[in-house]
Amino acid sequence: MNSKKVPVQSNRNLKDLYRLITRSEKDKNFRTQLLADPKGTIEQELNIKLAEDHEIFIHENFKGKTHLVIPPKCNISREEREAARTGVASLDFLKRTMYDPAPPQRPATKKISLYIDTPRTKEILKEKVLESINQGIGFLESTIDENGAWHCIRYNIGDPNIPRHYERPPFVSAYCTLALESCEHPKAQAICALAKQYIVDTMEFPGLWRYYRHLPQDLDSTTTCSLVVRDHPWISFGQNLSKILANRDDKGRFNTWILAPDEPDVVAKFRLEADPVVNANVIALLGDCPETKAVQKWLETLLLEGNLEDSSKWYPDNIAICYAIARAVSRTQPTLDHLRVPIADYVMASCNKDRGFGNILQTAQAITSLYGTHQLNRINTRRYSEIILNAQHDDGSWPELLAFGDQKLMWGSIGQFGHASESMTTAFCIEALGRLLENLEQ
Repeated sequence: MNSKKVPVQSNRNLKDLYRLITRSEKDKNFRTQLLADPKGTIEQELNIKLAEDHEIFIHENFKGKTHLVIPPKCNISREEREAARTGVASLDFLKRTMYDPAPPQRPATKKISLYIDTPRTKEILKEKVLESINQGIGFLESTIDENGAWHCIRYNIGDPNIPRHYERPPFVSAYCTLALESCEHPKAQAICALAKQYIVDTMEFPGLWRYYRHLPQDLDSTTTCSLVVRDHPWISFGQNLSKILANRDDKGRFNTWILAPDEPDVVAKFRLEADPVVNANVIALLGDCPETKAVQKWLETLLLEGNLEDSSKWYPDNIAICYAIARAVSRTQPTLDHLRVPIADYVMASCNKDRGFGNILQTAQAITSLYGTHQLNRINTRRYSEIILNAQHDDGSWPELLAFGDQKLMWGSIGQFGHASESMTTAFCIEALGRLLENLEQ
């Protein structure tokens, strides 16, 4: 496993890009080099690596020749967007956005035990962890489709009689890829590359994503997807930066939904805009910069004053929130290092001596949160390795468990949607096992 994390820092890259343009006006030799090899020159000057299959063109304007750049054609037709706008509250339209019905949640294929009374030796445990990771990767390889999408299942938390549906939003593939990207296993790298292509294919100019076609673009999808395809020039050069920065409230916190001028604000009274997970993802993307200072302070206050409970509309528990904040801490170090202990304290407060951190998804996210805050020594890593191993299905997967969804019941029981899949839980468990393995090898 490779723990190295590279923040996008698109704000810095955008400023540096303008610096190169200014330099080309004064430095003849540099201007010639930039025109001859724009991509190589930019990579060298900004110390970044751009997507290999992406071309960069530079055009000179003259008194008798002007170049205007127009946005690419949207991959969602005008008819589709109009249908979405007029049918945003229609269950009939919502059903047509689903791919296909999903089967009932399947039971575990073997008994899940929280702890083995006679733990394995350290060397045998390391072998079992590696074997488990390989099996999990094999399951993920079997569930990603030819386009690079992992599915999740959308279901109603409040009413089990409402049918379950498969869905394949880019957010889910980004969610899984971010958990897997530190895994150096060749198969993991291959499926992450496939998922990355799917995320690029679903990107809208200038680097924005939406969960469903009938919903507005949102910052949760945009930030997580941007973190995955951070080498794409739209992201590296901060093309989406102005849209992201314009989506703040009067306290400097980032709102979840990106509403276009002609987008009906049909869900205004039901929204909780400033979600801590979404804002943590913004920090992970943009890094430590003046535009994220207010958010950094807000998240710090939530942690230190003990106000994480019920602060998120979209994520079900404090551990999910801590997981996102821990990722932001690791990508902005040392700026937010002072939050390491408060995050770990929150995570440990969720620990039940007999049952760990709750279900296996919460346990996996708790382990990764402690790793990201350099606090993994606060748990028995051998014990928790056994816990995750014993929750794995025979086919290499881990159970389908609630990962995110509308928790606030503001739409009533018919609107309390949950999103879960064995693929998502599996990706997080692989990530956690990789972190535990690093500790076992020390």
